[in-house]
Amino acid sequence: MKIIIAAGTGFLGKNLEQYFTEKGNQVYILTRSPKRENEIYWDAKNLGEWKNILESTDVLINLTGKSVDCRYTEKNKKEIYSSRIDSTKILQQAIDQCINTPKVWLNASSATIYTHSETQLNTEENGIIGDDFSMNICKSWEKEFFTAKNENLRKVALRTSIVLGNNGGAFPKLKLITKLGLGGKQGRGNQNVSWIHIDDFCKAVECIISHENISGPINITAPNPLSNEQFMKELRKEMKVPFGLNAPVWQLELASLFLKTETELLLKSRNVYPEKLIKNGFQFSYPTVESAFNNLI
Repeated sequence: MKIIIAAGTGFLGKNLEQYFTEKGNQVYILTRSPKRENEIYWDAKNLGEWKNILESTDVLINLTGKSVDCRYTEKNKKEIYSSRIDSTKILQQAIDQCINTPKVWLNASSATIYTHSETQLNTEENGIIGDDFSMNICKSWEKEFFTAKNENLRKVALRTSIVLGNNGGAFPKLKLITKLGLGGKQGRGNQNVSWIHIDDFCKAVECIISHENISGPINITAPNPLSNEQFMKELRKEMKVPFGLNAPVWQLELASLFLKTETELLLKSRNVYPEKLIKNGFQFSYPTVESAFNNLI
């Protein structure tokens, strides 16, 4: 297969490139800083020579978007929004000019689209979508993505939860604070954590590509969310760290100022279930957080 990954130099993109390249696929990366032969320059805003690579592509995966791990200043909020909308919009314009459009387009989204929920298990069918900055970003992102339709082009929005891997993302930071004895619960600790092992993330993307009946939004998460308190307890257990100091909300608020991030990333309860993947027979290699931690640590 010919696979294009837009913004493929980050944590998820690198792992997807390696996964699909090892299976004999031809993978190209759209990036602002091309360094290798398979990397092509784009600015995620304007049409350019890069649009030619989309011709007769099997799979387009767009992972573009400014990281939400920052303070939600007006400037950052504008960049979070525009980086997602602009890249989706310009890819659509490029596809509209193709003679032979890609067969399937997977666009990043987020499990954060669902409201804070400690009891409601959010599936694609019955998930409750709320109204705040993060959720509205996701709603606008998906609206931009699904508005235009092209014949023979299947579209899938990846509502991805926290992805656990050793070479990027949140997990190395979680291991570090646990090692330092700070791996207790955050806030009340009853907020749910939805997560997925990086290997299962890559497998899930492959599953979506191969199942032509899958379209629309899909939850990319393991089937067993758990409370923040239990999540951190299992991490301490696997790392053989006997204790972890709890972090009350006021302490997290203070720390977030110094770390230039937002407490929402830790305190929002994400209770998400991968119903579409399960119904399509997807088998998780790491269905429980214990199995994921055991592999990663």
